[in-house]
Amino acid sequence: MRKTSTRANCQACNITLAQDNHTTLCTACRHQAHEATLQPTTFPPDLWRTAYFADAFTAQHMGKVCRAYREHPFHHTLHRRGISQTTIGNWMGLTQAQVSRIETGPPLRNLDLLAHWARVLAIPPDLLWFDLPDHLRRKNFPSPSTISPATDLDPAVAASQNAWRSVRQHLNTQRASLAHAAAALYPPHQRLGKTPFLVRPGWVPPQPVPLHKISLQWAARPNPPTITGTEPQARRLCPLRLPHVPYDRYTSAMRYLDPPRLFENRPSYRLLDLSWSEEAGQMRFGPAAYFDKIDISETIGHEVAEVLQQHPHQNATAKQALQQYLAFRALLGDPFNLRTRAVIPAMTTLLLRRNRKQATAEFFLHWRDPGHVATAGGLYDAIPAGEFQPAGLPAWSSVQDFDLWRNIVREFSEELLGTPEHDGSRNTPLDYDTWPLYRALENARQAGALRVYCLGVGLDALTLAAAILTVLVIDDNTFAEVLPTPVSANAEGILVTRLPHTPPARQGLSGIPFTKNNVHRLLTTEPVASPGAACLALAWQQKNILLHT
Repeated sequence: MRKTSTRANCQACNITLAQDNHTTLCTACRHQAHEATLQPTTFPPDLWRTAYFADAFTAQHMGKVCRAYREHPFHHTLHRRGISQTTIGNWMGLTQAQVSRIETGPPLRNLDLLAHWARVLAIPPDLLWFDLPDHLRRKNFPSPSTISPATDLDPAVAASQNAWRSVRQHLNTQRASLAHAAAALYPPHQRLGKTPFLVRPGWVPPQPVPLHKISLQWAARPNPPTITGTEPQARRLCPLRLPHVPYDRYTSAMRYLDPPRLFENRPSYRLLDLSWSEEAGQMRFGPAAYFDKIDISETIGHEVAEVLQQHPHQNATAKQALQQYLAFRALLGDPFNLRTRAVIPAMTTLLLRRNRKQATAEFFLHWRDPGHVATAGGLYDAIPAGEFQPAGLPAWSSVQDFDLWRNIVREFSEELLGTPEHDGSRNTPLDYDTWPLYRALENARQAGALRVYCLGVGLDALTLAAAILTVLVIDDNTFAEVLPTPVSANAEGILVTRLPHTPPARQGLSGIPFTKNNVHRLLTTEPVASPGAACLALAWQQKNILLHT
């Protein structure tokens, strides 16, 4: 006997299903459900502001926001159990496992990834707990690639990525010599002595300027830079991600092919202008993100490394070889033009432990582990040093941390004490007034036992990365109280207290003697990052002011 089929209704729109339709959705709703797996559905903005999302936004955890979004009842008309992690992964360019880890793991801290999630899910900007410059809000962030450097890659892709890694390794192991080769491109009057550090008139004051006499100004909406690192001349230096498809920017290639341990796109301060007048200074900044810097500076450095790796015989005449092949550097033009690119300076501080009675001093260096840092790997540098950027993502952080001295103290804490708390990922304000280290250093500064000066601003010749050069002079007794036992290693490298092949320090000394011979040796024969070399060179020129004041 023939069975009579039961006519059902569409679970989504409630119309009667066709007799031969054995699913729970009509054809139109099935098509709509399929489209929803390819791109986000239109989610009413007002739903983001309901109590349903309150806990996720309070936790400032994009993974929890994602899960609440996936499981929201709004999506149940087309997806019985909400949107799957696989579907979200399709939208984001991630695997299901990666989405799961983001939802259940620690909060995301990378600014570009946070922005990418916020843009794809269309989260209203006023609900975000991190602050983005306008140009980042307009940016089409690339989807994170799911391709790894596996052996089953397309042969052309594998060859391209291997060649890129080879140049990257050459860059990281030969930065000192490459910097001197790049410095030969520029006229002698733009170089600071024999260091591979570039300066221009008006960027270096005639004598050290006390830090408290430098005023900082803020421009909330500066004009966007005209060159961003996505130009054809820059993309030529990126390896293939897929056959015939290169990575869209250098930081994307770094993230997936050669990621340092510390590699996050944190909010940063973009230098817009600076000037010196008598014993005072003025600097103007605007908002930016760290990768804005890396997409320019590391690409420029990669270009030099590639040319000199492919043409080693040209090393003796590096200037002619580099001028012939450096298309991206040529596109940038004047390296001191603060409008062409986002100039995001680091702060490099030379710490001088002073014996006031004898008017002598000792200093320390930092060997930067290339496996841990994105820039200046494999080199000595002054310590403390780090990017000039806020200590956290929220907007309040950009305001309260917009201070040169506070930035130095945070780096002092991280690199000499080994504390990881102030690394740019904080969700709560750092209370400087109750922070013991800050109070101790600030009290010493007010008492005259600690002085901080700015020596100027300049550029690394290899990468054109900018640095604000400062020197912190601290009296013996104060140093012993604040820092009785510096850490021997930190998240970025190793503390250096004596030069190679030198006898141990004399009793009562804990660092490298600040002498003409030691400074000369570091500037001529040792691999020193150009900002650190510039700090040493300028500090030695101004030693009478620094040690006798």
